Amino acid sequence: MTVPHTLTLALLLGASSVLAQTDDPLKAAAQKAIQTNPEVTARFNAYRAAGNEIDVARGAYYPRVDLSADVGRSRDSIDSRIPKDQNLSRTGVGVSLTQLLWDGRLTQTEVSRLGHARSSRYFEFVDATEQTALEASRAYYDVLRFRRLVQLAEDNYVQHKLSHDQIQNRFKAGVGRGVDVEQAAARLALAETNLSTEVSNLHDVVARYQRVVGEAPPAQAVLGAGLTQGLPATATDAQTQATLRNASVSAAVESLRALRSQSEGQRSAFQPRIEARARGNEGHNLNGLQDQQREAAAEVVLSWNLFNGGSDQARVRQFADLVTQAADLRDRACRDTRQTAAIAFNDTGKLVEQLRYLERNVTAIEHARDAYRQQFEIGQRSLLDLLNAENEVYTSRRAYANAEHELRIAYVRTHAATNKLTAALGLSRIDTGALPDGDWRAGEDAAARCPIVDTPLVTTPRSELDARAKALAEARPGTPSTAPAPKTPASR
Repeated sequence: MTVPHTLTLALLLGASSVLAQTDDPLKAAAQKAIQTNPEVTARFNAYRAAGNEIDVARGAYYPRVDLSADVGRSRDSIDSRIPKDQNLSRTGVGVSLTQLLWDGRLTQTEVSRLGHARSSRYFEFVDATEQTALEASRAYYDVLRFRRLVQLAEDNYVQHKLSHDQIQNRFKAGVGRGVDVEQAAARLALAETNLSTEVSNLHDVVARYQRVVGEAPPAQAVLGAGLTQGLPATATDAQTQATLRNASVSAAVESLRALRSQSEGQRSAFQPRIEARARGNEGHNLNGLQDQQREAAAEVVLSWNLFNGGSDQARVRQFADLVTQAADLRDRACRDTRQTAAIAFNDTGKLVEQLRYLERNVTAIEHARDAYRQQFEIGQRSLLDLLNAENEVYTSRRAYANAEHELRIAYVRTHAATNKLTAALGLSRIDTGALPDGDWRAGEDAAARCPIVDTPLVTTPRSELDARAKALAEARPGTPSTAPAPKTPASR
């Protein structure tokens, strides 16, 4: 198969002028990571090395030319010769040519193996770009997430500091209780702890961003609407696209094909090796023969190993097992990808639903907190009620912020599982939906133990849960009736 070479690959490693000037910090972070991340460049260099290795194997198709020269002195003794002993000084220079005619298809299978190995390195390179873009996007959203959580922790601290100071002033004025001051101080200390934890978490994600992207995160960044375009329509579509398009699965298929070619090459040991050889030498006393000045020869040489201690048969069996192992690894890669795609796609729907409930929760608890504060001011609520409400506001806001950022990450994870993340980000890509040579397919080498089965979760409908709650309420003694209350005469 034909795989894009340096010019095409440069499209991925080099940012376009439009992209270089983009105002979208998420795209800029992903492009920067792809350009500079050592994992991506290492995979790229592995791909280039694999292409050079093919040229090494192809060299066996061409003749081998060797130049040799020697100078020395020889001594021999022959009884029938007079004189019997003879000393000769000799010099010589020669050229030999060797052309392989047949090696049992060893060279052919080796070239085929290395071609598949190069394709595997290519898919590993593409997978590295997708995973690096995923990690950069995740790091970007995590920086925004923990910046938001630090803000919430700061607001929470301010509210607890305000309550603490108010309670302390009341106590000093003689209208408050000492236990209220201690309780407010305890909650203030907890708020300080939460703020310290969030700041520490922000430091950690900034450090991870610098590792992945190679530079500090931008001071001004926005959450954005999320990469909702181009998502699969259903969970089954997500899994199908992932198993067909994910680069890690394609790399495993090519690794299987490479091992199969190598396994076929082991049978060359049972066939003869035939070479055509030609050589010519010139010198003085060549080969230790007195007065010989020239020598030339042309020949066809056959060598055939007839017995090798059973090593060749054992090697054939060894590679048969390795091919089976490669098929197992391909199926495992497919299953892992299928799981990743299914979970990521499910998270997109789950988090959209959760955000609706969390928004209602935040709004309701904020209203309750405000009412508790007013009631506390007139003595209808205890300090504990107010502090608990304040803590619930912080917890609900924190949960909403986490879900909001996790939803954006779920969109990114789904695109990455289907090998479309860099395209969704608008980055330069080698294949915008196509594969290396435009028609790559797994074919018969597709995963055999990775079925795509729609397995919807069996859950209880919400209406049935509501009915159970109503029945439980009616069964409890003293529960207020839901029937309308009787009307009373209007007062005159």
